[in-house]
Amino acid sequence: MILEMKVPSPGESITEVEIATWLVKDGDYVEKDQAIAEVDSDKATLELPAEAAGIITLKAEEGDAVKVGQVVCLIDTGAAKPAGGTAPAPAAEEKKEEPKKEEPKAAAPAPAPAAPAATYATGTPSPAAKKILDEKAIDPATVTGTGKGGRITKDDAVNAKASMGTPTGGNRSSERTKLSMLRRKVAERLVAAKNETAMLTTFNEVNMTPINNIRNEYKDAFKAKHGGVSLGYMSFFTKAVTRALQLFPDVNSMIDGDFKTSYDFCDISIAVSGPKGLMVPVVRNAEALTFRGIEAEIKRLALRARDGQITVDDMTGGTFTITNGGVFGSMLSTPIINPPQSGILGMHNIIERPIAVNGKVEIHPMMYVALSYDHRIIDGRESVGFLVAVKEALENPMELLMDNNPKKALEL
Repeated sequence: MILEMKVPSPGESITEVEIATWLVKDGDYVEKDQAIAEVDSDKATLELPAEAAGIITLKAEEGDAVKVGQVVCLIDTGAAKPAGGTAPAPAAEEKKEEPKKEEPKAAAPAPAPAAPAATYATGTPSPAAKKILDEKAIDPATVTGTGKGGRITKDDAVNAKASMGTPTGGNRSSERTKLSMLRRKVAERLVAAKNETAMLTTFNEVNMTPINNIRNEYKDAFKAKHGGVSLGYMSFFTKAVTRALQLFPDVNSMIDGDFKTSYDFCDISIAVSGPKGLMVPVVRNAEALTFRGIEAEIKRLALRARDGQITVDDMTGGTFTITNGGVFGSMLSTPIINPPQSGILGMHNIIERPIAVNGKVEIHPMMYVALSYDHRIIDGRESVGFLVAVKEALENPMELLMDNNPKKALEL
């Protein structure tokens, strides 16, 4: 029986995918549920499992755009599974050595004509050629003259090209590869965000000493209590953001034509780096999660992104985004809004810097934070107030995020 395998729908509103990589070859025997291909949609890269066991015949090439429901391969379910080994090919019969025939000796090549002797004219440009070479800033010594005695003629000067640099003998190869559908969609959305929103960025800085003190005191007990889940910075930032979103609900809103849609929940998109590029899975109802709940969910989503198992549903529906360029060493940046959201918070690396504390200079671990927002829906008061609220919560986490009871907040 021949089974036609069609492209399944990876999610709502997706009508086309692209064959990124075939994981099997034409004529291979595949097992049921074996991953046979990776397909790119405009939101994620997904694996395509075999619907039955049998011999596969491919009907699409890598890089082909195929419609949802289109047949991409055939599986002959009646074919027998081949034996484990392949028989060695029969050795080719050795050809009997034939006696060598004495080949006639080739006639000696005629001697090459002697190069004309160099004269005073060799490499010397004519007056017209000199003027052209001077205008083109070309050294006459780099031009071979074709005139009498090796003189550089006007035509030689006209055809001469300026050197683009001294060749070094290094590798100068290049490679042109097609962007994945996901990467093309990301590029399209980023350009749209720049062109279709009134994006501005406001900045502040955060003294990370209070959070570092809490982490140093409780991180070992937290990890031991919660099955290897670490107490990182993201739970503090997510908590601070959800608190600020409730204080400034316009930042948790989206513009839709002539209307504004506001949300009473905080679905926080967390930018994570995966093998297919940057992805933004969503932590649902982050305002209701504990520190342990946030850290566990971020870890789960990050592992799915790393293993290529992230789905469209995992990345759909966020109301606000947090991105951490600090893990790559970024000191300051202006993050781009993740449409249709209206705001994104950028975290950066932590650097010890001297600051004034109660009239004295002290050295503290400091982080710059940046809020990019859509000015069409968020005014300066809300944007600055939101970022100040985030700063206040991060610099006073014991009171504002833990209700002065860190052990209870961390479920220890």
